[in-house]
Amino acid sequence: MILKDMTSSPDPTRFAKGTGALRTQRPVYVDLLPPCNNACPAGENIQAWLALAQAGKFHEAWQTLIADNPLPSIHGRVCYHPCESSCNRTFTDSPVSIHAIERFLGDQALKNGWKPEFEPGDGDGRILVVGAGPSGLSAAYHLTRMGHSVEIHEAGPVAGGMIHFGIPAYRMPRDELEAEVRRIEEMGVKIVLNHQVEDVMAEREEGRFDAVFVAVGAHISKKIDIPSRDAGKIMDAVSFLRSVEADEPLKLGRRVAIYGGGNTAMDAARTAKRLGAEEAVIIYRRDRASMPAHDFEAEEALEEGVKIKWLRTIKEIDETTFKVEEMELDENGRPQPTGRFETLEADALILAVGQDTDTRFLAEVPGIEFKRDGTVVVGQDMMTGHPGIFAGGDMVPSERSVTIAVGHGKKAARYIDGYLRGEPYRPKSRHPVVGYEKLHLWYRTYAPQVEQPELPPEQRGTSFEEILKGIGEDEALFEAKRCLSCGNCFECDGCYGSCPEGAVVKLGPGKRYRYDYERCTGCAVCYEQCPCHAIEMIPEPGLESE
Repeated sequence: MILKDMTSSPDPTRFAKGTGALRTQRPVYVDLLPPCNNACPAGENIQAWLALAQAGKFHEAWQTLIADNPLPSIHGRVCYHPCESSCNRTFTDSPVSIHAIERFLGDQALKNGWKPEFEPGDGDGRILVVGAGPSGLSAAYHLTRMGHSVEIHEAGPVAGGMIHFGIPAYRMPRDELEAEVRRIEEMGVKIVLNHQVEDVMAEREEGRFDAVFVAVGAHISKKIDIPSRDAGKIMDAVSFLRSVEADEPLKLGRRVAIYGGGNTAMDAARTAKRLGAEEAVIIYRRDRASMPAHDFEAEEALEEGVKIKWLRTIKEIDETTFKVEEMELDENGRPQPTGRFETLEADALILAVGQDTDTRFLAEVPGIEFKRDGTVVVGQDMMTGHPGIFAGGDMVPSERSVTIAVGHGKKAARYIDGYLRGEPYRPKSRHPVVGYEKLHLWYRTYAPQVEQPELPPEQRGTSFEEILKGIGEDEALFEAKRCLSCGNCFECDGCYGSCPEGAVVKLGPGKRYRYDYERCTGCAVCYEQCPCHAIEMIPEPGLESE
């Protein structure tokens, strides 16, 4: 690299004349995207509300959190927290327990009666939301904050969708669920229960709705063909969990078999044990490493006495006798039959092989297209092929989780607002993600995450009491302070204290710093001292290379 002769520069004062050589690079303050924010399907600004929480400003932290996610008490319990899987703190000791702090903030809001504080936008649209599950509730909430009027039509007797009917109370207590739904209603969202929408176009016209967001979820269990000479008691997992929630009498018998390897299979098995089954056996055709259920779900099921038969598939049923074939994984990890069989006895079989969505009521709407599995095709703007009709959640092609559904609702709300204004919503560009390798942790301290207390396995057997307990204020404060503030300045004074030329100027609390480039020599000490990589070194403007 050949540098330009700086003696001929028309503005020599822009190069520092301090203790070192003439400056060839200069530091600049930057904002990068922390990996937790990047991984959050609900689009939370996790780092921002963690910063407020670590300052003890819990109310402000909650207000910042709910600007993106209206259901923090729920998410703190049922989200599988991909934010923590991406946390840079993992490389030091263990990730920040983001979900535990979120739950703490959500529960504090319910305990203290906190209400969302915001200035409604100037939207004046009227929107119909079909389905009061997490995606529908999220869309209604965000549209209301934008100033629009929203009405939800829900086919079931309660709001919450699969959070209510698919997640057992030992994971998601109903009081907190109902309280967070009620808060959305108190904002002005009208929820009409026991109202199944069968003709979207007619309801849109009759209600004079300007747009529709459809989020009916996936409530139908997939079918599976198992040869049977005289089948005993067989039910699907969704219907089973729904019946338990409705407190309907169920006679499962002493032994219960569950076919499937997802989270729903784990929930069904653990619920069967709580209902009095002496033995609950999960039959799954792959190994544990390949199962779709999260590992902690399987671990908790095993702790509670659930048995799991890996690499097994049911070939035939004769009343209460199951003919099960052993499987082996081939070089591609796919299960292959071995010709070896065993016999299992069970009084009931619960099928948990996945769920489909019932979108037949949209079949006659012009322009709407469907995938082979019945999910609805949407564009980047979450709109279907019919103008003004949007869709999200489990009924569109994507991964399925409560958090993803909530993210769909927020995203759809933004595009619906733009559609009604005639000004399409355009997402802001995202900063580069800051990885652990970019951090300069001169203050590295071993401080592993706080462990959430939980109900001992021996106390879970006959109770639907919540298993995982919340953390207290001291623990929430400690946990929030474990955040490294990756990629964004938190005013640690590292740059200010390390600069040999006094070129870093403090601007006051919350205002960060600026550089006095008349003093700066470009030595990069401040860059090396910045623990969170909020400083970048760039080539000195005006220098050229050949």
